[in-house]
Amino acid sequence: MKIGCIQLNVAFGDVEKNFTRAEAFIREAASKGAELVILPEMWNTGYALEKLDDLADVNGERTKKFLQSLASELHIHIVGGSVATKKGEGFFNTMYTVDRHGEIVGEYDKAHLFRLMDEHLHLSAGEGQNNFELGDLQAAGVICYDIRFPEWLRLHALNGAKAIFVSAQWPTARIDHWKVLLQARAIENQSFIIAVNRISSKAENFNGQSMVIEPWGEILWTGKEDEELSIVDVDFSKVDEVRKKIPVYDDRRPELYKDILK
Repeated sequence: MKIGCIQLNVAFGDVEKNFTRAEAFIREAASKGAELVILPEMWNTGYALEKLDDLADVNGERTKKFLQSLASELHIHIVGGSVATKKGEGFFNTMYTVDRHGEIVGEYDKAHLFRLMDEHLHLSAGEGQNNFELGDLQAAGVICYDIRFPEWLRLHALNGAKAIFVSAQWPTARIDHWKVLLQARAIENQSFIIAVNRISSKAENFNGQSMVIEPWGEILWTGKEDEELSIVDVDFSKVDEVRKKIPVYDDRRPELYKDILK
């Protein structure tokens, strides 16, 4: 499957500009043969958390219509990164996933809120998982800080995910952590990790380095430090090959882990 990784330069608080840029990249990806595209985290607003009253997408309605329309028109799957949404009285960091028929197959509110960026002061944490199907592909999606919680990604893998999509706004200061954690999540779950980070001006300090990693931990592609679209060809059959060679899932002893996971 050809994956279009969109490493977007997110404009702080400029919703209209961000929607326009996202659409242009999605259309370009489709024109270059992408069968699936993925966007970064909070691409509609950036981390303009103090402006969410004015900027957040109410019930995600604009984002859902936008993604559904493009997916059905271009006949591509879209892992819609995440956007700032307002649901009821709360604000959330929400990932929508739409299949090539324009059907919403995943809606996920970020489960682990990142205190260093004050998410816990402005956003509510999600409670549900995010496994979904895109055609024949069993997949899952998580958001940024989630990758520091290996048990969370393992849960999605145990529920069938052969590919785990990660949308992020991961800062330059800890970009080495990003790379190591993503590689570890791929190896331990014997799954593809397809991770897209944003880039920004030097003042905001996000430098991309998006990654596509095979189940053996081999890095297929790493993004640059500029806004870019890259089309990466991924052979998901490699997941079954790796899991047969080292049967980690068969050798698990969950009865020993119960107390640890409490």
